[in-house]
Amino acid sequence: MADRLIHDAAAVLSIGDELILGQTLDTNSAWLSGRLTELGVRVVEHATVDDDCEAIAAAIRRLAARSRLVIVTGGLGPTIDDLTRRALADALGEGLVEDGQMLSAIRLYFAARGTEMPENNRLQALRPESASALGNAQGTAPGLHARLEIEGASADCFCLPGPPSEMRPMFEEFVKPRLRPPVGGVIRTRVIHTFGLPEATIAERLGELMARLRNPVIGTTASGGTVSCRIRYAGPEERASAAIEEAERAVRAAVAPYDFGADDDTLAAATLNELRRVGERLVVAESCTGGGLGALLTEVPGSSDVFRGGWITYANEMKLGALGVEKRALEAHGAVSAEVACAMARGALRAAEAAGARAQHALAITGVAGPGGGSKEKPVGTVWIARATTRDGDDEIDARRFYFPGERSAVRRRSALSAMAMLRMALTGAGDSHLLGEQRSPD
Repeated sequence: MADRLIHDAAAVLSIGDELILGQTLDTNSAWLSGRLTELGVRVVEHATVDDDCEAIAAAIRRLAARSRLVIVTGGLGPTIDDLTRRALADALGEGLVEDGQMLSAIRLYFAARGTEMPENNRLQALRPESASALGNAQGTAPGLHARLEIEGASADCFCLPGPPSEMRPMFEEFVKPRLRPPVGGVIRTRVIHTFGLPEATIAERLGELMARLRNPVIGTTASGGTVSCRIRYAGPEERASAAIEEAERAVRAAVAPYDFGADDDTLAAATLNELRRVGERLVVAESCTGGGLGALLTEVPGSSDVFRGGWITYANEMKLGALGVEKRALEAHGAVSAEVACAMARGALRAAEAAGARAQHALAITGVAGPGGGSKEKPVGTVWIARATTRDGDDEIDARRFYFPGERSAVRRRSALSAMAMLRMALTGAGDSHLLGEQRSPD
């Protein structure tokens, strides 16, 4: 192998018509970027091209002129529209040759499964003349490694299979050992999650912390009501931990009390952890969310120690029969109202007690998720959420009206997240905090 390059920048190229057309989600680029960052290699670009040999070759050359490391995923299958091998050869200005070792490995792969290799799979044993093949224990598509010289600059190019189950092991076995990040420098990241404030308000609170010349650099990303504050440090390894921790403290101080976790933490897990901290339990009563709140809570392993269960009372008859909501409340105020939301929450506490599954907290959600069913007074996106808490005979009820614009799925998810945020903030002593989408009546 030629002398090893310093991989101070990397680019990721994804291949496939299905990606361009939106038929398949590109998870490979996200995974590769995260893994490269962990290993100290800065990713500067993601690119996606369709199954066109000329376009793939041009993209490889363009990215190789900018980055010392290019990782390509996809296009290594056995069909005529799998063009990565040919495109890499064109980028190198070379022809293709058959790799006898890889051909034998592909034959053995099929033989181990009791069948002969189809002739089409012979294509997968081809490689550019100067490239080396990378073995694939999980499939039939060998990977490729080549050194490109573009405009006086050198770049390592690795071509990996598209299926994540094949791509990830190949990266760990063949790419990771050959990486050479800048000496003495590392990249460290942390993500602080918030819920309940718009991204613009988060940015205002962060202020100068978001200055692009700072290190660590801090940015924000919004998705479904959650705003994540991204912290990225690049520099000497001995300063990394202290720099990240200092930045995290500053971010949390700026966005409190809306921060709920870091990195892979979820709002559901944070809510359950607060329940564990105080030794209390939760039940839910859902209408428009149809079990979505309970689903988010039970996605968290071990949730059963504090989450008791709940009721999906989609029809009014279920609200009456299962939760004891009074018919006059439904007739006078409608199912989407503070009165009914409160009755659902109190009814859930009573029903849990009767079932021998006593809980101290109940969350109830009732709303108009759409696309139909709205009115001038209660347009689509109107949701009432009630939190009922009982301790030592003292009952507390907090009902709030929200308006969530968007499609049905977005309304339902935002409703479930907002319910959890109401409870978590109440448990942390920040129960009066205003949440995004909340419509408070003027005093």
